[in-house]
Amino acid sequence: MNAPLIWILTPFLSGFLILFFLHRRFSPLIGGAISMALALTALIFPIDTALLLGSISIKISSSVQFFGRSFSLNTADGPLIAIIYGLAALWFFGTEASGSANRFVSLGLMIVALLTASIAVEPFLFAALLLVMAAMLVIPLLVPLYQKPGKGAIRFLIYQTIAMPFILFSGWMLAGVEASPGDLGSTIQAGTILGLGFAFLLGIFPLYNWIPMLMEEASPYVTGFLLWALPTFTAIFALGFLDRYTWLRTSPQLSYTIQFAGVIMVVSGGLFASQQKHIGRIMGYAAIVETGLFVLALGLGSLEVVNITFLLLIPRGLELAVWALALSIIKRKAYTLRFNEVQGLARSYPIAVGALILAHLSMTGFPLLAGFPPRLALWQELARQSLATAFWVFVGLLGLLIAALRTMAVFVMAKENKSWEWNESWVQAAMLGVGVIGLFILGMFPQVLQPFIINLPALFEHLGQ
Repeated sequence: MNAPLIWILTPFLSGFLILFFLHRRFSPLIGGAISMALALTALIFPIDTALLLGSISIKISSSVQFFGRSFSLNTADGPLIAIIYGLAALWFFGTEASGSANRFVSLGLMIVALLTASIAVEPFLFAALLLVMAAMLVIPLLVPLYQKPGKGAIRFLIYQTIAMPFILFSGWMLAGVEASPGDLGSTIQAGTILGLGFAFLLGIFPLYNWIPMLMEEASPYVTGFLLWALPTFTAIFALGFLDRYTWLRTSPQLSYTIQFAGVIMVVSGGLFASQQKHIGRIMGYAAIVETGLFVLALGLGSLEVVNITFLLLIPRGLELAVWALALSIIKRKAYTLRFNEVQGLARSYPIAVGALILAHLSMTGFPLLAGFPPRLALWQELARQSLATAFWVFVGLLGLLIAALRTMAVFVMAKENKSWEWNESWVQAAMLGVGVIGLFILGMFPQVLQPFIINLPALFEHLGQ
């Protein structure tokens, strides 16, 4: 057996077969089961290590050649693959409850397969091409058939496409900079081009305007999946750049610039969220704040950069899944998701509203919820380097908290004579319940992530070593 064939080709072909040959009713169950099986396989069977099962020896080889490119997944990639496909399974199982399009599971499997390929491909610069291919597959999910794409979808595709040549060209320039680091002009040019590439990929301020637009135009569940998947793999790709090029991770000027960009994203996203009257746009700005925290972690320049980045990445998938599912349920009652339409819905959809508020509070870093431990770790590291930066992060998260309180107030503003109802189906209630329990487990017992993240620094030869 071969690792890239198992975790890249198998889900991609499975998604293709589900798209054309499987009934919509069964696709969430089959897609979720495939993702869960891939996650468990990554946990049980270490890559490139022989295992004896009775008289049978099983070994998953680490690499394969495809079109002249090498795709390699080693032992250290196992926990990361398990996390990726485990979270993907949660998204796919929730498809039926969200009422998403029948193409979500099939195209979602293909997207996750391409994104997994982006961390396996060598030379690693080809990851930019795979990221753009995954972004293109998102478009059929965002735009229904025979419907004109909105401004948000168009801007998303344009920004992701523009990022590719910037990153590929910067990779060519970085090779020359590594050979002659004393050439200040080339260093500045390479750093600027690389920064522009990642600014388009991650939606660095002010290039994130497509996110709140998409939250109004497209399905909240599909947009939430996009906001989880692409930034997660882009952050891993960025860690690869920092690991491979010495001058990038040792440059104090670059570290300061990255942190400044992260602070701007956190503060602007939090303040914009606090002023919104659309609960979908609030989720979009919360995702922007979270991305800003990723960027801040990348600019730490300390041995904890890998651990803190992955501590932020893992809860994000759960938080966005719960929030997006709750929004999808509420959207069936209040299509525009504006405050004046969702007012008092806490009495009609108590489980969905409760899950939404808890996911929102988790992203603000509220104690006992999944977002609190990683934000505390990031705050501690920032406080050692700059109290001013830590303060501005607090301001951004405070803006998110204000948005959560405003949202909660609107949801509970019901007439006194309005009775309590339960309009969620048992599937919706079960999926939201599982997600909420996960938020509390990761918040109160963050050590459960230790077996997954303890070996992740081994993915990078220099970072965190």
